[in-house]
Amino acid sequence: MKWNKLKLFLEMIKFEHTIFALPFAFMGALVGSVAEFGRLPEWAEIGWIVLAMVGARSAAMGLNRVIDKTIDAKNPRTAGRAIPAGLLNSKEVIVFIAVSFVLLFVATANLSPLAMRLLPVAVFMLVFYSYTKRFTWTCHFILGLTIALAPLGGWVAVTGTISLPAIVLYASVALWTAGFDIIYACQDVEFDRKEGLYSVPSRFGVAAALWTARACHLLTAVGLFILFWLVPALSWWYLAGIVVAYVLLWNEHRIVSPRDLSKLNTAFFTMNGTLSVVVFGFTLLDLAVRFLW
Repeated sequence: MKWNKLKLFLEMIKFEHTIFALPFAFMGALVGSVAEFGRLPEWAEIGWIVLAMVGARSAAMGLNRVIDKTIDAKNPRTAGRAIPAGLLNSKEVIVFIAVSFVLLFVATANLSPLAMRLLPVAVFMLVFYSYTKRFTWTCHFILGLTIALAPLGGWVAVTGTISLPAIVLYASVALWTAGFDIIYACQDVEFDRKEGLYSVPSRFGVAAALWTARACHLLTAVGLFILFWLVPALSWWYLAGIVVAYVLLWNEHRIVSPRDLSKLNTAFFTMNGTLSVVVFGFTLLDLAVRFLW
C-alpha cells in the first residue's frame, strides 16, 4: 500500500522529467566551480544540490497539480492525473509540498550564503508560474525562467557569485525550456481556447508557435556557443557536445509541423531529455578528464 502511494507521488511529479533540469544543475555547478575557482565541485556540494533539486522539483510539481486540479479534470489529456482521478487528495499533496520545501530549505542552507539569500526568489517563481497561463501567453517564458534556476542555482550554490557566464547559461536554458514548452502546448490549443487559457499556440496559432519555438532554440544554440567563448576552460569536447545538441534541436523541429503533431511527445521528451544529458555529459568529459588526469 505504501509503495503504491509512493508510486502515485512519483507519477504526480513526473519524476522522469527531472532529466530536463538536473543535468543542467550539475553543469552549472561544474562550469561555475571551474570558471571561478579552477577546481571541480566537492562531493558534498553535489549532494546538497541534488537534494535541493529534488525538493524544488517536488514542490513545484505538487503545487502545479493542486493549482491546476480543476483544469486538469476538464482536459481529457490530464483527467487521469492523480488528483482529478481521486487517487490522491489535495491535503495529502499539500503535506508533500510542505515537506519538499523543508528539504529545499535545509539543502540550500548547506550551500553558499548567496544561494540562501536568493531562495525566496526561487520559491516565488516555483509558486507563480503555475498561475500564469490564466492571464498571459508568456507563461512558457516564465516557466523557462523558473526551470533555468537549476543551472543558475548550481552555479550560485558552489561559487556564491553570479557572473556573466552564469547569466548566459541561465538565459540559454530558459529559452530552451520555453521553446519545448511552446511545442508541447500545441496539443492543447483547442482546449485552451475553449477554457480561456493563455499560451502562444492558443493566442497566435500552431504555425506561429512552432516558429517562436524555433527562434527560442536558435537563441539557445547561440547562447551555448557564447558560453564556450566566455569560459576559457571549456574546449573541443564541450563544442562537440553542443554540436550534438544542435542536431537534436534541428531534429526536434523537423518531426513536428502544424499539419502533423503525432510525434510531439517524442520531440518533447526524448529529444530534450537526450539534449540535457548530452550537453552535461560532454561538459563533464571536457572538464573532469582535464582536472582528474
